[in-house]
Amino acid sequence: MAVILAAGIGSRLSPMTDKTAKTLLPVGGSVILERMIRNCLSCGMSQFVLVLGHRAEEIKQFVDKTFRGIRVTYVINDRYHDTDTGYSLMLASRAVGTAEFVKLDADVVFDTKILRALVDSELPNLLCIDPNFALAGEGVKVIADDQMQISEIGKSVDPATALGVSIGIEKIGPVAGPMLFAELKEMMASPVHAQDGYEAAYTRLIAKGVPFHAL
Repeated sequence: MAVILAAGIGSRLSPMTDKTAKTLLPVGGSVILERMIRNCLSCGMSQFVLVLGHRAEEIKQFVDKTFRGIRVTYVINDRYHDTDTGYSLMLASRAVGTAEFVKLDADVVFDTKILRALVDSELPNLLCIDPNFALAGEGVKVIADDQMQISEIGKSVDPATALGVSIGIEKIGPVAGPMLFAELKEMMASPVHAQDGYEAAYTRLIAKGVPFHAL
């Protein structure tokens, strides 16, 4: 199952996103979301959960027209203006249930071999990490040991100690999934956490001993 978070406004790409959703922008000759879904299909995923907000109807119409017959559940984040990815992921809880899933940020352009390696790995909870990405700035950085087990994740991680930057594609196993959604529900009950990203919930699970590894 693939969970694609596509609720955001994409303001940093303005003016390109002034009249279209960020995930529907063309890159390298194909639309970002179309490439993403085709990559998922090629890796054996047959169920999709799309969390929508900004320009939701535009995205829904594109998917329904481009991919006739695939199994898609649409979840609407009505609070996309004042929430972030943590809230959007929490909303996917009912649609996901206890299934293993791959979570993808809807603006990531990636090679299919990355997704294939993620799906084929026997490790249950994995974050795809780019070690060559510029570590300065606001990227979500990751610290991991020699066995690639993650000890820390977040935008405030010291770049000097980071393995790399999370690219926004993760696999969450069937044991960690319900724990993750419970953590997100607890977080989002407090207004102070409304704009937290999903990586804050990963951090809380790691602190409780749930293993996450870097790929």
